Amino acid sequence: MVSTGNLLVLFLFCFKFLCLGVPAIAKDTKDIQINEMIRDKEILVIDADGTKLGVMSAKDAQKLAYEKNLDLVKIAPQAKPPVCRILDYGKFCFEQQKREKEAKKNQKVMSIKEIRMFSAIDTHDFETKVNQAVKFLKGGDKLKVSVRFRKRAIAHPELGGELLDRFKEACSEYGTVEKPAKMEGRSIVMFISPKASK
Repeated sequence: MVSTGNLLVLFLFCFKFLCLGVPAIAKDTKDIQINEMIRDKEILVIDADGTKLGVMSAKDAQKLAYEKNLDLVKIAPQAKPPVCRILDYGKFCFEQQKREKEAKKNQKVMSIKEIRMFSAIDTHDFETKVNQAVKFLKGGDKLKVSVRFRKRAIAHPELGGELLDRFKEACSEYGTVEKPAKMEGRSIVMFISPKASK
């Protein structure tokens, strides 16, 4: 037996689809308006081959699109009058996805890695931190190097500055200082970016 809730949903679906001429299924995330979704009085129409057909009503433009067995797609809704193009919508979506995928492939993602040290650090620990930093810089990541002061060590911030200078010299072959050492609360922070590969 069908419940009243299901009947209501079915009724709304049919009402939207049949009466309003708008697909009841949600539109694409980019909210591109096609065919009957375009409800502007006047639109500037561009043909499939790129020629301007001029300003006309949305209904006339839809008729032209249906005659050519293509879709009417609003490509510039903010323009006055809005610009619509007659084209194959499936092909348009495919090419757009292809362009986005290509742009994403060519994009270089750079993350910020953090190296934390304390003001009283042993030489072997320091060398380990430097090796880790060199590995990050070779990988193309930025570095945030911080020296934290415990308890009364905050009274001698120059020790942290000297430690960061030693760290900068040790990594100078692989990276350059982007932001010099600066005091932030109980720690001194410095940013190092990788050198551009040739």
